[in-house]
Amino acid sequence: MVRVAGLGISNGLLAIGQAYYLAGVIDMVFLGGQELAAVAGSLWLLAGLACVRALLTYLEGVLAFELAARVKTDLRERLTRHLFSLGPVALANQPAGELLTVMSEGIENLEAYFAKYLPQLCKACCIPVLILAVVWPLDRATAAIMLVTAPLIPVFMVLIGKAAERMNHRQWETLNKLSAHFLDVLAGLTTLKLFGRSREQIAIITRISREFRDATMDVLRVAFLSALALELLATISTALVAVALGLRLLYGEVAFMQAFFLLLLAPEYYLPLRLLGSQFHAGMAGKTAAADIVRLLSLTGGERVPGTERLLSPQQVSLAFNRVHAAYQAGSRPALRGISFTLAAGRHLAIVGPSGAGKSTVAALLLGFITPAAGSILVNGQDLATLRSSEWLRHVAYVPQRPHLFQGTVADNIRLARPDAPMAAVMQAGKAAGAHEFISRLPNGYDTLVGAGGRGLSGGECQRLSIARAFLQDAPLLILDEAARGLDVSAQARLDNTLARLLQGRTAIIIAHRLSTVRQADQILVLAEGRLAEIGPPAELIKRQGVYSRLLAAQAGEGQHV
Repeated sequence: MVRVAGLGISNGLLAIGQAYYLAGVIDMVFLGGQELAAVAGSLWLLAGLACVRALLTYLEGVLAFELAARVKTDLRERLTRHLFSLGPVALANQPAGELLTVMSEGIENLEAYFAKYLPQLCKACCIPVLILAVVWPLDRATAAIMLVTAPLIPVFMVLIGKAAERMNHRQWETLNKLSAHFLDVLAGLTTLKLFGRSREQIAIITRISREFRDATMDVLRVAFLSALALELLATISTALVAVALGLRLLYGEVAFMQAFFLLLLAPEYYLPLRLLGSQFHAGMAGKTAAADIVRLLSLTGGERVPGTERLLSPQQVSLAFNRVHAAYQAGSRPALRGISFTLAAGRHLAIVGPSGAGKSTVAALLLGFITPAAGSILVNGQDLATLRSSEWLRHVAYVPQRPHLFQGTVADNIRLARPDAPMAAVMQAGKAAGAHEFISRLPNGYDTLVGAGGRGLSGGECQRLSIARAFLQDAPLLILDEAARGLDVSAQARLDNTLARLLQGRTAIIIAHRLSTVRQADQILVLAEGRLAEIGPPAELIKRQGVYSRLLAAQAGEGQHV
């Protein structure tokens, strides 16, 4: 930014020199009666100054846009890194449409702010002062006119600034609302068609689009009116200087060369202020977008602060929860209330309970999405908070209830677990997950492109690719978060056999699985309202006739999963 401003200010200094030599040439040729040959040196100098000014203008533009491009790239990288560090839990309450708007339109708005508005603001602050410093010793009257009229332009900008800021804010909020609602409609398109509510949503989108159009027109109206007013002020101010110099020249109070030099400087004096007014809209749009970017960068979450230690004896993993309390937001209702349990290496723990009991919170804690509000989690006797995040997650395989597939090939999606895995290992993982058969039927096998979110694949097929990732990762700790939810009976039965192979030799946390899988667990932990209600082997819990037995009875009567 310093170099950009320096080039602009240097251009302004050269404009002073250009005006001086131009006034001298006109005075010598038209009033002094000299031949052009006598002023050839001055003409060449003027031509050189014009070329240098053109070069400086070009370099200033190039550097300004390079600066803006670097700022946009750095901001996108920083914002993406920050959002990734927050994790899914902290971002759950942030509208996806707003995030998308900030990452795309918001950051793009900063280009005009950094490439045009800020450099022009620097020139508007410096160049008039430099010109005034030249004019003041030469002619106090002209300097006084410039000194009195120039502040009118920034004063006017301040007066319209608040209104323009409100209008820009309204336009930005409407754009966020439009993006969020449009994404929401796309995500629920099937439901809207099913219940015949498409027309209502079209009407809502049309209404918000009109609001955005009106907000945009209000912003443009203020921008054009302010530009017109600023041009008028600058023109009138220049005219005042010209009239005052003309009258004084007429009465012989000032020499022609001096008067003409001052007259040439007058437009250069007001030009930075006029151009600042024309970039004022870009400045307001950039400031509005920057406010949202700063807000996102200031978001904090319950993500685990990465430690520095490495996991000892990573071939096997044992876990211990010691009176762990957890909440998703500060001051919110606790999701877990003082639960304690131990899980030996190679053993399987099933976590069951009604919806909202805190089952998935255990997975969120182990994955580092949130941190315990109190208590501690030990891994092989080491505090999880002291382990390096990237190091720890290499030892955890996670199979969620709704796996996400990214735009790319089937092999690319499986390789997320191990990017450097050879194709032979990818195919072996596909076979182990029972996915090889359906993958082979795809047009290009493992090189078949799948859409974002697994478009073109069934829910069971997406789940098998997620299990293939777990096989490929071959981590000692496995977390299954309702991995069979939403599948039909036959698909669940096939998946159970696959999961049984995946569980072999691994420490496992199995959350709200089907009854057949839960019965295979070494221990069952029953949660109720975030508290540990029961824990023990399946047979022992059935004998107790407690909470677990009631859950079994409810499942048997209603055909629901535990």
